[in-house]
Amino acid sequence: MPIAELKTVLGPESASAVWDWRAPDYPVIFEARAAALRRIRAQPALLSSLRDYYRDHPADFIDDWGMTYDPRNVGLGRPALIPFRLFPRQREWIDWVLELWRAGAPGLCEKSRDMGVSWLAVSLACTLCIFHGGMSIGFGSRKAEYVDKLGEMKSLLPKARFFMRYLPEEFRAGFAEWRDSPLMRLFFPETDSAIGGEGGDDVGRGDRRGLYFVDEFAHFERPDLADAALSQTAHCRIDMSSVRGMNNAFARKRWSGRVSVFVFDWRDDPRKDEEWYKKQCAGLEPVVVAQEIDRDYGASVAGVVIPATWARACIDAAKKLGIELTGERGASFDIADEGIDKNAFCGTTGIEIDVLAEWSGKGSDTFETTQRVFDLCDTRAIRTFRYDADGIGAGVRGDARIINEKRAALQAPTITAESWRGSQAVHAPNEIVEGALGIDGNDKGRLNKDYFLNAKAQAWWTLRRRIQKTYRWVVEGMPCHPDEILSISSACPLYLHLVAELSQPTYKTTEVGKIVINKKPNGMPSPNLGDAVMMRFAPGGPLPSIVSQDMLRRMAQLPRRRRY
Repeated sequence: MPIAELKTVLGPESASAVWDWRAPDYPVIFEARAAALRRIRAQPALLSSLRDYYRDHPADFIDDWGMTYDPRNVGLGRPALIPFRLFPRQREWIDWVLELWRAGAPGLCEKSRDMGVSWLAVSLACTLCIFHGGMSIGFGSRKAEYVDKLGEMKSLLPKARFFMRYLPEEFRAGFAEWRDSPLMRLFFPETDSAIGGEGGDDVGRGDRRGLYFVDEFAHFERPDLADAALSQTAHCRIDMSSVRGMNNAFARKRWSGRVSVFVFDWRDDPRKDEEWYKKQCAGLEPVVVAQEIDRDYGASVAGVVIPATWARACIDAAKKLGIELTGERGASFDIADEGIDKNAFCGTTGIEIDVLAEWSGKGSDTFETTQRVFDLCDTRAIRTFRYDADGIGAGVRGDARIINEKRAALQAPTITAESWRGSQAVHAPNEIVEGALGIDGNDKGRLNKDYFLNAKAQAWWTLRRRIQKTYRWVVEGMPCHPDEILSISSACPLYLHLVAELSQPTYKTTEVGKIVINKKPNGMPSPNLGDAVMMRFAPGGPLPSIVSQDMLRRMAQLPRRRRY
């Protein structure tokens, strides 16, 4: 039987296309596996080719033959022993780990609770050891009992033994549980591969591994000691954890910009929906929901400008509220140098953010970066963008002028670049701050010039008010004028990254009572996408254009012979 035909019987095309994740029909999967196994055993020559295929497609092997365990199913009238069906984001995670392993690079997985990441990690480890000779894979956690405690499925290595136990004998690489799985170890005789585990401060010390998984790294008591112990253990180390605020090594590493980050959000799980989320919110403490489910690093941080719960309410807010998108198309651009920060671009249609892009500034200059912004504007017919003119951004003015002159010579429409400086004085200094009452509680509140240190503080606070109004309308049913809210389209691949960045900045007041913004608390990198959005919705009309009046006059005299 050809491999392709067997995969049609076994693979995701056969079941996932009609698979109901909330009402799974497990017998269909068991019957398909039994039929495929009968065919394999009837044609032993097929096994060699199938092993070659699984060597390069470990996700298919897990999906075709893997088993997992969920005792919560018993109360729902379903079996606790179930086939491991991978949903799309889980397959992406496996591809991400493999890419880092082959490149010898570290990675970090930020996850909501109950996303099956531990099962994924041990299943992938077993699969690599089954089909690759000489593999050595490590697992570490803050306590040894979380790595291996015989008979305790919350530990990692019992999951690996479970996975191996229920594989067909043809795919066990000679593994016999009674012989090849002592405490903290699994051996694979046919491939001479092994999985090992350690717990505590000295995880991995003195050992060498091809791949190392660190579980719940945010919860280590002394993570610096674990980091030191693991420093030479493996080129590819994957830190996996739920969120536990900002004051830990996991959070610092996650926001450092130095490692590849994979985010597992609860919305990536097709078994969960908004009703599931509402049930969690009703039954758990808000801080628990924020950290364990919503991955909110600022849940316990004082002085957050935009709480993460507010920012999440903006996801597809226009669609949720039935608001028709009107208004001009515009954009903003936060420029970065050749360090770890990234250039960030935000495009909007009225109140909705529908374009997000970021890219490294390494190896390029401001002219090349500005040209890229022009190209992004062209793709969405955007004729104006705002940029941060403080620091390195000052060079955008001259670059945009040169680009516009070239476009004018080609009879192409120019794109207006508006400079914006967070260090400048506040907009409308003598107007009263919305929502800021006077000392005695009356509505004669403080003025902008008395409330904000600079334009940056005012802009972030203005964005806060916009997002707060969105939350109150979407969650609390308190409507406002549609033009006063913010909507973030989930069609933007970076929308969850933006939501996380919006809730990063904190604020405090100066000695004279003015609000000042800290965009990088606890040494976090600059929230570049957040800054771009902040600039896009900063108060004030269009700033002076960089297109000179002389250029405009010359452009008006040019005959329009062709369209750009």
